[in-house]
Amino acid sequence: MDTPFVYDRYVTGRNFVGRKMDCTILSNLLEAGENVVMYEPPKSGKMSVIQQTLYNRRASGKQFMVVRVNMFNIRTIEDFLIKYGAAVIRPLYSTQYEYASVVAKYLEGTHFVFDPSRFASCGEVVSVNWTLDANDMEQMIRLPAKIARERGVPYYVILEEFQMIMMDKDYEDLLKVMETVLSERNPQVSYIFAGSQVNAMKYIFAERKFFHRMVEYLQLQPVDDREIIEHIVRGFMQTGKVIERELVLGACKLFRGQMWYLNHFTSICDTMTRGYLNEGILMEALKVIISIHEPRFNSIVNDLTDHQLSLLKAVLDGVVKFSSSEVIERYRLNSSANVRRVKDALKKKEVITFNEKDEPVILDPLFEYWVRKHYFEME
Repeated sequence: MDTPFVYDRYVTGRNFVGRKMDCTILSNLLEAGENVVMYEPPKSGKMSVIQQTLYNRRASGKQFMVVRVNMFNIRTIEDFLIKYGAAVIRPLYSTQYEYASVVAKYLEGTHFVFDPSRFASCGEVVSVNWTLDANDMEQMIRLPAKIARERGVPYYVILEEFQMIMMDKDYEDLLKVMETVLSERNPQVSYIFAGSQVNAMKYIFAERKFFHRMVEYLQLQPVDDREIIEHIVRGFMQTGKVIERELVLGACKLFRGQMWYLNHFTSICDTMTRGYLNEGILMEALKVIISIHEPRFNSIVNDLTDHQLSLLKAVLDGVVKFSSSEVIERYRLNSSANVRRVKDALKKKEVITFNEKDEPVILDPLFEYWVRKHYFEME
């Protein structure tokens, strides 16, 4: 029997919980030919929302092509453009002759080529024969629009972990080219910029204001506790188990409604009993999930300086303003100038972010619990 608590892949259909409004908004934006940016912490459900939205659109009879580029391992603009080109071409063409023809047709006058030896050795559909220039970038970014115009179907281009483009020191050159293309408002191509490094994505889209007025920001809403409770209670019933709703609500609060953690946690609980799930079983399951993630958490704190740890402790104590002399003295932060540096460092390391009220938020809910209870040994 399949587990009712899926956490090891993106989910759609019956495994997708809540966020109907998020899916509706995203669908409406795509229908209108808009571009969308989504940035949330890792495992927050961004890609599941995107996949469920596309699932719903196909189910309603909509026709479209999807280009998905996972940029997690991208280090240079060239890496990105080669991967981007392959993602556009591969779903529509399948033979070596077709690959060569489409590259020659749509990327004529650029330094992109189809190289049979590269294709044979590593499956590379698009290769580079010279240093790339602005025209090369622009023509590659335009590739979905060229094919969409010829085939008469819209393209949805999903750029996952988009913030990784910042690994290239010249990344702004590419962003400026993309701005030129997106400013033309082609209704046949919509881009979805998704990223899990919240502060890096904020830097691109909110602070530097790249793609200003060219993209719509979709902030995912928390999944309603009632929907989560129903999902978990029903899931345990499917495996012949019973759990009190109050215990599920406690788990919701601990994991801040984050479905990946909740499904991971409840899948562990599911293996620990054949019948009634009590508080003791949930506490044992909490120990297990912490032991799984503790090496990662230790790596995070070991990478922090004393001042960064002090400011993190202040956040856990509920401090929201850090520049007062009292806070600086109490947490040994030296000066207001140092506070700014420490805040920026914690943001860069994606440990904390700041909400619209400029209040600090620890991005990972289980890390917050662990660092409070196990590292600082706070009550």
